[in-house]
Amino acid sequence: MGSLGNKPHAVFVPYPAQGHVTPLFKFAKLLYHRGFHITFVNTEFNHRRFLNSRGPDSLKGLPGFRFETIPDGLPPFEADATQDIPSLCYSTEKNCLPYFRELLSRLNNTARTGEIPPVSCLVSDGVMTFTLEAADEIGVLKLILWTASACGFLGYLHYKPLIEKGIVPFKDASFLTNGCLDTLLDWIPGSKVMRLKDMPSFIRTTDPKDIMLNWFVTQAERNKQATAIVLNTVDEFEDNVLRAIRTMLPPLYTIGPLQHLLDQVPDPELKSIGSNLWKEDQGCFEWLDTKEPNSVILVNFGSITVMSSEHMAEFAWGLANSNQTFLWAIRPDLVSGDSSVLPPDFVSATEGRSLMVSWVAQEEVLNHPAIGAFLTHNGWNSTLESVAAGVPMICWPFFAEQQTNCRYCCTEWGIGMEINSDVKRDEVEGLVREMMEGVKGKKMRNNALEWKKKAREATTAPSGSSYVNFETVINKVLLAPRK
Repeated sequence: MGSLGNKPHAVFVPYPAQGHVTPLFKFAKLLYHRGFHITFVNTEFNHRRFLNSRGPDSLKGLPGFRFETIPDGLPPFEADATQDIPSLCYSTEKNCLPYFRELLSRLNNTARTGEIPPVSCLVSDGVMTFTLEAADEIGVLKLILWTASACGFLGYLHYKPLIEKGIVPFKDASFLTNGCLDTLLDWIPGSKVMRLKDMPSFIRTTDPKDIMLNWFVTQAERNKQATAIVLNTVDEFEDNVLRAIRTMLPPLYTIGPLQHLLDQVPDPELKSIGSNLWKEDQGCFEWLDTKEPNSVILVNFGSITVMSSEHMAEFAWGLANSNQTFLWAIRPDLVSGDSSVLPPDFVSATEGRSLMVSWVAQEEVLNHPAIGAFLTHNGWNSTLESVAAGVPMICWPFFAEQQTNCRYCCTEWGIGMEINSDVKRDEVEGLVREMMEGVKGKKMRNNALEWKKKAREATTAPSGSSYVNFETVINKVLLAPRK
């Protein structure tokens, strides 16, 4: 890449939650491998969690891969957990721009001393769009990494039309029970399967001033200001949706699954550095090694989902009554307002066929041959990781575009079964049995293996769609001469 002054310098800004940090960190490692200087910008709170999880020396062997921090504007929060999402969205939008602007100035002042190259591009999370203004001020290109699915993105892009049509916000709370949410939104281009209940969940409000509804209208609209947008998905996987989105936005490139691209990097140290904000339990792999192929169901509801103690009990006894073997990742904050305590007698009832841990290296676990199915909240990282591993899903979406992902898993991709939001143990038991032993489960496993093959092909040189798009993003977007 030539001298330090000519070396490209990408500044990454993820939304401060695990599901956003993960894909941006993977993309940062890919660009680092291709010769970019990387500045990865966490919030101060999340950076403390990162250091507690990974250790203070986790990146010392990577010169030119630096962390910086900005405050999130929220009051001090000591728990090892994700902060309140509406508060975090409101605060980052209102408070972070001056700190980020100062950071960019400081980086470029440091560049004048020859210590680092000047900032050449911004790689922003698609929901941290306050960063675009600061990038414009220093005249660098603006690449957005949209961390959710394309079908979820399509939903967010139609928040504004839903408001303009007078559909959202809803007139009163009866929309939850009167069948309104079953309305088919066949006027949305690129999708003929979306109902109101499948739209990203923040439309479910009667408040015109709802923080999340209005925040996503703003974020989706601002994405149109980017130089280009990249998505962690596969063209073949969301083809019709992508065709529709491409008519609405700047140049858009699919480069997923990012992990498949990262697998081809010949630097084991770089690949081994993770971004989890919780410490991972590695002991589960010894346990999995003792199990038969496709015999274990992984249960993990991600980094944000919370449930009632009653729902946790229903999941627990449904799993117990299924007589299947399972690995369950239970965060300390999984149960709302209480500690995540399993029902009495549950552990003894499942002894020998269950393992409960606090956090796992999910992507690695999903690729273990013992895993036969995944009980998931359908966050996009989890959904795509499951697809890339060829593992079918039992879906219990919690919020955001998880409902959209669930709808597509169950109706378009043929790799998922949905659990009712008011979960009951008999339903859990039946779906787990069907997925692990039934005809539908076998068909979904075969479908998942087909998608796994397509995901691998998409990231394979020289002609895979994601591989070609990744090369285009580097050479024709990030390294293109500035006009």
